[in-house]
This record gives sequence, C-alpha cells and structure tokens, in this order.
Amino acid sequence: MFKKILIANRGEIALRIIRTCKEMGIKTVAVYSTADAESLPVRFADEAVCIGPPPSSESYLRIPNIIAAAEITNADAIHPGYGFLSENAKFSRICAENGIKFIGALPDQIEGMGDKATAKETMLAAGVPCVPGSAGLLKDGKHAIKMSREVGLPVMMKATAGGGGKGMRVVWKEEDIENALSAIQREAQAAFGNDGVYMEKFIEEPRHIEIQVAGDQFGTFCHMSERDCSIQRRHQKLVEETPSPFMTKALRKKMGEAAIKAAAAVNYEGVGTVEFLVDKHRNFYFMEMNTRIQVEHTITEEVINFDLVKEQIKIAAGIPISGINYEPQMHAIQCRINAEDPFNNFRPSPGKITVYHAPGGHGVRIDTHVYADYTIPPNYDSMISKLIVRAQTREEAIKKMYRALSEYIIDGVKTTIPFHIRLFEDEKFKKGDFTTKFLETFDLKP
Repeated sequence: MFKKILIANRGEIALRIIRTCKEMGIKTVAVYSTADAESLPVRFADEAVCIGPPPSSESYLRIPNIIAAAEITNADAIHPGYGFLSENAKFSRICAENGIKFIGALPDQIEGMGDKATAKETMLAAGVPCVPGSAGLLKDGKHAIKMSREVGLPVMMKATAGGGGKGMRVVWKEEDIENALSAIQREAQAAFGNDGVYMEKFIEEPRHIEIQVAGDQFGTFCHMSERDCSIQRRHQKLVEETPSPFMTKALRKKMGEAAIKAAAAVNYEGVGTVEFLVDKHRNFYFMEMNTRIQVEHTITEEVINFDLVKEQIKIAAGIPISGINYEPQMHAIQCRINAEDPFNNFRPSPGKITVYHAPGGHGVRIDTHVYADYTIPPNYDSMISKLIVRAQTREEAIKKMYRALSEYIIDGVKTTIPFHIRLFEDEKFKKGDFTTKFLETFDLKP
C-alpha cells in the first residue's frame, strides 16, 4: 500500500480524499495556490506545498510544479480528484515516468475515452449501443450536410475534445448546418486546441443516466448501479439521484452489462463512469466514459455502503476487486450547492462567507471545504458543497432533502439553495417526471 499520497486538487474533493487516506493510515500532501492558503485541505493534510498563484494554468494545471511537490515530499502516488488533470493522459504518463503512481486510468485508457469520436468507434466495436451519427470527424460543411440527411434532423454537433458543456450545438434545420460547424470549430479550437467535430442524432426527451464501474489490474470489472443526472442546466449537473425514478430491473441489467463491456473494451483500470442517454422508450445510447471519480460518486456510496475513493486507492495499489455487481439498497439524492445567484441567470457570486450553518440529522451528509469567514475565490468553479441525503424511499429522500435545504444557512454570498428548495417543491419533479430539458421551462418562483 502507498505510504504517502499527494492530492493534485483543491476544495471539497481534496478534503474528501484526505479523509479516506487518514482512515487508511496513508500520509497526505496537499498542494495549493496562494488563493487557497487558508483552505481546509491545507490545514488537514500532513504536509502542504504551494504550487503557484491563483490562476489554474499557473498552479493546479502546472504539471512540473505538481511533480516537483511530489518529489520533495517523497509521495509515492498522486490522486488527481476530478477536473484539472484528472483525465490528462500526459500527466498520467509523466507520473509513471517519474516513478509515481497515478491513481486513475492509464494514459492509453484516458486517450481512448477522452477523444469522443475514437471512443464511439471503440464502443461500437464492443457492441455497446451508440447514438446514430458520423463514423468519424466531419470533414467540411458539405460532409456535415450529407451526414445530417443520413442521420436525420435534428442533430447534435459536438467537439471531439469537448467537455463541460462547451463545443455542443443542436441543429434543427439543414440550412444552419455549415454555420454551426464553423462556430463549433472556432469554439473548440479556442477552448481545447482541437477543432475536430462529429455529429450525432439528437435524442428528444432524453434522460441522462450513468453507470458507476470499476476495473482492476487483473481484467476484472463490475458495475455499481446507476445515477440519474437529468436535472442539469446548460449540460452542467445540479441534482443527481440513485436509483433513477425511470429505471427498471431489466433496464439496469442491460445498462450495467453495456457499461462493463465499455470498461473492458479499453481494459479500464480504476473507478469511473459510463454515461448514457436514455430515450422515453428506454432505449439507451453511449455518450462518454469519464475515467476518473465523479462529483456525484457520493450517492452511490450512500446506497451501497461503499467508499469509492478507498476503492480507487486499493485498485491503484494492485489489490483486486471482487467483481460483484451492486444494486442500490436505499435512495440517495445530491444537490450541488454553488455560489451562484439563481435569480440572476446563475451568475457566480464569489466572496466571503459571513455565516455558515450546515444541516444535520439522520441520513444527511455534507461534503464541503468551506466555513464561516472563508473567502470563495473567483478563480475556480463556484461549488460550495454537496448536500446528500439517504432514505428508504424516493419520497422520504425528497422530504429529507427539503428539510435539510431549509436548515442550510449561508450568508455573505448568493447560493443556489433557493433554487433547490423551489425544485423540491415542484410536483413534476416529485413524480420523477423530468428529462434533461426540465429546467428550460422551470419557473423559479414558488
């Protein structure tokens, strides 16, 4: 087992990893930018190393600084969390070259799943259902128009190196295809340094359902059931739950088997997620595979009583997994509490938290790195915390979440708590009657 792990991340996920490492008897190293000098990960890690100024490009994305921090502290492994360098094949490769274990997927696995066009080809060859679309990248406007006729409008055009909701556009009319392609190529080149674009059939009334998977160094794979991530805004998830209110036992079995096929197709090593779109007829289609831990891993942990970060570390250390598939034993929901103003188009609201009171009680979990007098910097994402509840049924979980949200007090910055309270009052949401388009017509007013 590892003696010391460096956490190449910040915020709540860094603290989450530190906690598991402490329980496993593993020493930890926190790295931080000058903006995070007063953060809880810095306080609770065994050692801390400043790696640069606030901009991510000069600190958390600066590979030489992170490797140097690992070397001077004698860390024998690096956990990247999610975001930043967690799906960076170059970083994974450099870690290996320096004799440091990257707690995550191997470089070729990251590359194989990171490029969406290549991933789709791999999935098709493995027999995983995929959305009809172009076999590879679009060559030009004429090729795009031809493909749209074969696939059938409407279509979704996506940057092959995209992520975070960037480089995506739905096109409903053939005459808009060429302009859309040019716009996405410009955006993708600027954001990712890769202007490759591919096309898929646009699935109407879709659900976004993902399957948690794990694979070890010995070719054993398993799945840990699903998470419904359909409540999202501009492709950014806001609420996740498991089990999905749309799920059936037969569908879970099929999707679980498909997710394992996807992991096996790239000899996946680690704890990751295979994401699917599911239409109203319960046909499901591969979207992408995230080769790192997900923000919403918490709800899976709650319903199967399992520490997924611990499992990541054990897999990286060469410990085999059981190969047993898991089904949810309870119902769990997670709300992402962000420093954003929901009444002002979710505008970011960085600043100093003057009052902080977290909810509690049976079945309530808070994953956070903030505290009263903590200043949320403007340099990173706006997440304050993840509020997770667990109950015997979905109805009980909704009531518990509503109660917990009503207790949650954060002053000094705007937060998404009022949005979540309104959502959990909505009758359609309570009935499980929603798709990824739910928030497009959602009325924030109670």
